[in-house]
Amino acid sequence: MTSNNKFMEIHILQHVSFEDPGTVLDWARERKFPVGFTQLFQQEKLPETDEFDLLVVMGGPMSLADTKKYPWLDQEKAFLKKCLYANKKMIGICLGAQLLAETLGAKVFPGNKKEIGWFPIQKNDTSDHEILKLFTEEILPAFHWHGDTFNLPENAARLFSSKATENQAFVWNNQVFVLQFHWEVKPENVRLLLENSAADLAKGPFVQQPEEMLANKALFAAARKNLFLFLDFVVSSMD
Repeated sequence: MTSNNKFMEIHILQHVSFEDPGTVLDWARERKFPVGFTQLFQQEKLPETDEFDLLVVMGGPMSLADTKKYPWLDQEKAFLKKCLYANKKMIGICLGAQLLAETLGAKVFPGNKKEIGWFPIQKNDTSDHEILKLFTEEILPAFHWHGDTFNLPENAARLFSSKATENQAFVWNNQVFVLQFHWEVKPENVRLLLENSAADLAKGPFVQQPEEMLANKALFAAARKNLFLFLDFVVSSMD
């Protein structure tokens, strides 16, 4: 595969039907990037590493330890290591972020609090990574739906934190880009999460009610704008 942006191929790993790429696909269509999928929940075959330029690993309700219930998790973990050694650019979102953190040797574990709904993230003021210069505000809106978190991998640069979760995003070697939160969500993505994962909505200081999650259209617009900036940076950093 060539890394010329005009011909860049994106491949998406999807873990469940109700967590699709959302505005990632909008961005790819606007940039005219071809997109391929592996729907792991359908037992689809993983691609060869030379079939794509950028890998996007989506979210899902499972834990990384659920390999007996989801045996394809072990295959996916091995594939991500293969992609790492092949110097493939990778983006991880939520579960995908946790998988990539583990691939880089970090521990993934249950967080102290569930974080579900719109809660702000803050730039890491000790990081001078150039990606942070894209965002003019110090505090940005982000949608969350997670209970697990991870340690920062060695040599990774933390990008964002929230009150509930210290490691909300990081970049490693300008090859692996991780977002624990969901900038890709549209209202329909949130509705699907509410329909399929309502059991996660236990009371807590960082758990919103469904009507709150869908009330403010400006939050979705801001998330879309910021995701486009983020994805454009990832592409611009490709050799």
